[in-house]
Amino acid sequence: MPDSSTRFLAAERSFRWAPWWVLALVALWPARGVTAGLLVLGALAGCVLLVRHRFWRGSALLSYEAWALTTVLFLGYWLPEAVSLIGAVDPRETLQNVVGHLIYLPGLWVAAMAVSDRRGRRITFTGIAVIAAVWTLDGLAQALTGWSLGGRLPTEVDRINGIFGPDGNFKLGLVLASLSPFVLTAAASRFGTGGWLVAAAALFVVILLAGSRASWLSYALVVLVNGWVVLGLRRVLVALLLGGVVLGGLAYTFSDRLAARFERTEAALAGDEDGVDHALSGRVAIWRAAWDMTLAHPLTGVGVRGFRCAYPEFAAPDDQFLRPGGGRRCGGEPYGAFHAHQIVLEVLSETGFVGLLLWLTGVAMALRAWWFAGAGARMRAAAPGLALLATVFPLNTHLAFYSTFWGSVTLLLTALFAGALLARDRTGDAGQNA
Repeated sequence: MPDSSTRFLAAERSFRWAPWWVLALVALWPARGVTAGLLVLGALAGCVLLVRHRFWRGSALLSYEAWALTTVLFLGYWLPEAVSLIGAVDPRETLQNVVGHLIYLPGLWVAAMAVSDRRGRRITFTGIAVIAAVWTLDGLAQALTGWSLGGRLPTEVDRINGIFGPDGNFKLGLVLASLSPFVLTAAASRFGTGGWLVAAAALFVVILLAGSRASWLSYALVVLVNGWVVLGLRRVLVALLLGGVVLGGLAYTFSDRLAARFERTEAALAGDEDGVDHALSGRVAIWRAAWDMTLAHPLTGVGVRGFRCAYPEFAAPDDQFLRPGGGRRCGGEPYGAFHAHQIVLEVLSETGFVGLLLWLTGVAMALRAWWFAGAGARMRAAAPGLALLATVFPLNTHLAFYSTFWGSVTLLLTALFAGALLARDRTGDAGQNA
C-alpha cells in the first residue's frame, strides 16, 4: 500500500497540466465556442482525477480554505440563476444555463489548483501576461497597418479589435482591461518602473482605440490601483493626467473614429437626460426597462437569459432595441436588448433581490478572505484580484455576466484569485485560517 506522502505526490503530479490548461483557455478566448469545449474537457478531466484519487487529503491539491472559498464564490454566481427558475419567463433557456453552468465548479477547482503553488503561479500569471502582451502588440499593428492576427480591419469599422476579429465581436478593449494587471505586474517585476510605464502606455493606446468606453474606465481603475503600488499615488496621478492629455489629444486629432466617441461621451456633460442617454448609446432605456422588470419580479427576477423575452413588456413602443421575431427563445414574439448592460441591474432584473443577496454574500466572502489574509497572500493574489475588481466594478457598463463568454472570464479570474490568495504553499502569512 502506498503511504500518505506517495499519494500526496501522485495527486499533485496528476494536476501539473492545470496551469497550461488555464493558459489555453485564455489564449482561445477569441475563438468562439472552442473555449467552452476546452472548459468542459478540463473540468471532466479534473473530476476523473479527483475521483481516482478519491479526493485524497484535498490539501495535497488545494488548501482547505481555497476549496471552500472557490466553492462559495461559485455558489454566489450559480445559486441566483437556480433560484431564478421559479419565475423565469423562458424556463427552457434558464434551465439550460442552470444545468450547463454546473460544469464550471470542477473547472474552477482545477483553475485554483493551477495557482496553488509557486510553479503554477509562475506559469499561469506569466503566461497570461505574455498572451495579453501579444494581443496588445497585435492591436498596435492593426492600428498602424489595418491588419492583425484576427484579419484585416474593414474601413467601415470604427474601432480596432485585433485578435478578436472584425465581425462585430468587439471584446479586445474589455479583455485587455481585465487582463492588464497581469501585464503591468509582470512588467514592473521584470523591468522596473520604466517597463511598467511602457506597458501601461501600450495598453492605453490599444484600449483607447478599441473604442469601448467601459474598458477605458476599467483600465483607469487598474492603472490607478496598480500604479499606486509601483509609482506611488502622486506619480501615478500625474502619469494618468499627462498620458490622458497627450495620447487622448493625439487620438482625438488624428482619429475620426475616436473623435465621435469622445463627442458622444462629452454629451453627458450637458446634464439632461437626452445627453446622458446619447452618451450611453441609448442604454438609459435599457436600464429603465431593467428596473421595471425588477419591480414586477422583485424576488427571483425574469430568469437568467430571459431579459430579451421580457423586454418588450417593459419597453416603450418606439424603443430602438425592439426586434421582430423572437424565435424559439421568445416563442416567435418580438424581443429586445439581450441583457441589462450593467451588473447590478442584470442581477436584479434576471435573478431578483434574492439573487442580488446571494451575489453580495459571495462578494462579502471574497472581501473577508482578503481582509484576513497576510501581506504575502495579498501580494500573490494582487493581479487576479485587481483583474476581478476591474471586471465586476459596479460603476460601469458590462457584458452579460450570465453569458458563456463573460461569465467564464469572470469565474476564471475568481478561481485564480481564491487559489492564489489561499495557496497551500503559503509560509508565514498571518490570518490564513480565516
